[in-house]
Amino acid sequence: MELIKFENVSFSYKTTDENDNPVSIPVLNDFNLSIEQGSFVAILGHNGSGKSTVAKLTNGILFADEGTVTVNGKVAINDDSIYDIRRDAGIVFQNPDNQIVSSIVEEDVAFGVENIGVPSDECRKRVDDALKTVGMYEYRLHAPHKLSGGQKQRVAIAGIIAMKPDCILLDEPTAMLDPHGRDEVMKTVKMLNEQGVTIVLITHYMEEAAQAQRVVVIDGGEVIMDNVPKKIFSNVETMKNLGLDVPQVTELCWELKKAGYDISTEIIHEDECVQKLYEMLK
Repeated sequence: MELIKFENVSFSYKTTDENDNPVSIPVLNDFNLSIEQGSFVAILGHNGSGKSTVAKLTNGILFADEGTVTVNGKVAINDDSIYDIRRDAGIVFQNPDNQIVSSIVEEDVAFGVENIGVPSDECRKRVDDALKTVGMYEYRLHAPHKLSGGQKQRVAIAGIIAMKPDCILLDEPTAMLDPHGRDEVMKTVKMLNEQGVTIVLITHYMEEAAQAQRVVVIDGGEVIMDNVPKKIFSNVETMKNLGLDVPQVTELCWELKKAGYDISTEIIHEDECVQKLYEMLK
């Protein structure tokens, strides 16, 4: 079942030039994309390619100039119905500090739930369940500013989970985190997907994208590649020409293949690479 559908969507940012004349900066052009319920999709693209715009159009932060964006059967338009879409598709941004609104963790997680009118008893249960899901329940009475970056991002994710969305959009959620924090967030994301939550992950980290079920590559406001991760990343030269990387193990295999070794460039995970190298060395 399709949860998110972009049909012939075009979008431009409106700004002004140095003389205060209106200027449109096109980002998406006749853009089409469908995302199935329960899937885990990574969206890749260089800066300015339109990937973050896709997340904001899905969540109703922005609205299409042309075409339609549909979420869970509802068309995203600028009226009161957009609040239903925002409940269906929650969004987590890259800087967790920008999403924290309270001085106590559990109050921060409760903020969104209270705003959609959930009764207090149900709100309490949702907050506790969400914090347990992301492994932050023991920190429920802590001050968010005393947490690590990874912990803050997990609290931000808990705030979205508590609203019980069908989909969570993550717009470079690990960009400001250290490797440990990134690992914490990705473990949480994969666990939520295993529980049936649709995940749309926008990232610059190819090792994160390699953990998705599907990778969509955007360039110039259009989808130019859409496949399973190993098929996408095996196109090493194409990815590099787009200004994108591939997982380090994939690049290693690509270099070995160029040097004449019999090794696949569809290897995207470290353990798979180690096993293949072991077999070669034997």
